[in-house]
Amino acid sequence: MGERAVTNEYVKPAARRSSAARLPFDVPLLLIVASLLVIGLLMVYSTSLDASLRMGQEPTYLFTRQILWVLLGIGTAVGLSFLDYHFYKPFVLWALGVILVLLLIVLIRNDVRFNSSRALFEGSFQPSEFAKLGIILYLSFWLSSHRDTMNLFGDGLLPLLSIVGLTAGMIVLQPDLSAAATVVLLGILLFFLAGGDLKKLLIFVVFVVGIGAFVVSVSRTGQARISDYLSGLKDLTGSSYHVQRIYEAIIKGGMFGVGIGEADTKFTGLPLPHTDSIFAVIAEETGLVGAFVVVALYVLLLWRGLVIARRAPDQLGALISFGLTSWIGIEALMNVSVIVGLFPFTGNALPLISAGGSSMLATMGALGIVMNVARRGVVKETAERSQTSAIVDMRGRDRWRSVSGANRYGNPQE
Repeated sequence: MGERAVTNEYVKPAARRSSAARLPFDVPLLLIVASLLVIGLLMVYSTSLDASLRMGQEPTYLFTRQILWVLLGIGTAVGLSFLDYHFYKPFVLWALGVILVLLLIVLIRNDVRFNSSRALFEGSFQPSEFAKLGIILYLSFWLSSHRDTMNLFGDGLLPLLSIVGLTAGMIVLQPDLSAAATVVLLGILLFFLAGGDLKKLLIFVVFVVGIGAFVVSVSRTGQARISDYLSGLKDLTGSSYHVQRIYEAIIKGGMFGVGIGEADTKFTGLPLPHTDSIFAVIAEETGLVGAFVVVALYVLLLWRGLVIARRAPDQLGALISFGLTSWIGIEALMNVSVIVGLFPFTGNALPLISAGGSSMLATMGALGIVMNVARRGVVKETAERSQTSAIVDMRGRDRWRSVSGANRYGNPQE
């Protein structure tokens, strides 16, 4: 009887862990995303006053819109977190087709803003943001269902190159070189993760690099950005005006920053402080310490996505989780690298922080899908744990007591 009491006391912590594991969300990922959203709202409030006035609106116009986008994004993420990711299979091809049509409409409309044509509805909707989400989902389903033929050129590599090339090519024509590069890089990563042959992967990379070099050589935007980047490496005064103002903001911030809301470069010529250059304002107002915290949050988000991918119940879930979190990580890496002068200027938003509806909805939708992969992984682990516990319990009830009991320290009883 004493042995039975000790055994029951020992299994209670395991039962509590099992109950915690059944939470409807991945708690670490939820906390990371919430932190980035709060930082984003704080910085949009700090940076959007001047931009709102320039648009002829109230000073809080952009901040109020950002709150709306965040709420819509949260609703989207919550809804998708409860929708089984296998449900998308019949619709991913049609969804990608709709996105390609929207990209074509963008080119036909040719509504030029900031030297590019990327948006519809007077700049409020950017199909290229949803193209990244769509291509990840499509490739994840395609690769998981073509594992036997994906390394064949005609049945595997050629279709993969075609769909990635078509999507990236239409984005390049806007021109949006950073978004196109993101689509291609994600295609390479997913092909590798799905078990792609290294020789085929090398062909993929060589093909992409060749096409990319050609596009940059004939693109005025690409040539200008590469030229400014190389000039800046030789002499900071030879950088573009945008990059020089970014460096000015970072230098003013120092180690601990000038204080939230106290930055002045956002009012004295820093281009797009509430979108593309918002990380420069973060560095100015919170210093290198605050900038490091933001970078650390993105690293943690990527780590959590990889953990969820490892625990996914199938290869499809692993590809989706890895692809979507890698996309967010790549976007953040590009934005931060531009701000600190490691990459040529790209013009992409900082996920979950920069002002903008398309980026917020696409990113939050992606995180909702990752949450669902985490939920399905927990369901699988719980089922396996329950099965194992049932077997141990059956043996524990054996009147011959063939299984030794355990004391409160977890050591077997003699």
